[in-house]
Amino acid sequence: MNVLDWTKDGDGIAYQTCGNCKAIWYFQRSFCPECGTSTPTTLQASGRGTVHARTLVTRAPTEELRAHAPYLIVLIDAEEGFRLMAHGDADLQIGDRVLARFTQLAGHKIPYFDKA
Repeated sequence: MNVLDWTKDGDGIAYQTCGNCKAIWYFQRSFCPECGTSTPTTLQASGRGTVHARTLVTRAPTEELRAHAPYLIVLIDAEEGFRLMAHGDADLQIGDRVLARFTQLAGHKIPYFDKA
């Protein structure tokens, strides 16, 4: 299966699971962070989830991002069971159902969440 991942310039979010202990995580590794098994499976996420937390950034950390401030950073609980941090539409609130799309920000492809 060809898994698309935004960190490799694809329009998708990849995550991993462990066939041994059933753990699910977002940051790709060569081993399971729970039990240490060295054979994780990489899967394609649906891009759907729920806003867990949000913060409005008004003082951007870099000159590149200052041009985009204010912008919203959200923690998303993905339907598949992992959590990731991303940018999101300014009107998102905790508990909102969301869907990922991919956009350019300061010259980099990023996941961006809108209300579903």
